[in-house]
Amino acid sequence: MWVRPGAVRPGVGGERSGALIVRVSARAVDGKATEAALAAVAAAFGVRRRAVTLIAGAASRTKILEVDGADPDALSRLLAGADTGSAGPGS
Repeated sequence: MWVRPGAVRPGVGGERSGALIVRVSARAVDGKATEAALAAVAAAFGVRRRAVTLIAGAASRTKILEVDGADPDALSRLLAGADTGSAGPGS
């Protein structure tokens, strides 16, 4: 995923260089944007927050995640730009 911290309009959807775009209102300070992004991804996939694991990229805008129980069709819809409003921290 590619995270855009400090976004005016939080949400999940669209693609940037093959990565899912996640916009969060939280700033990139003390991991707040990362946590908000993980919560937003969980909401977008309809899974609990604990089902989303950060694999790589804790200090980067580009992150690799594992989402347990995610529907692959949901990822296709989100990459195609089916924007979902952000939920959880940072919204």
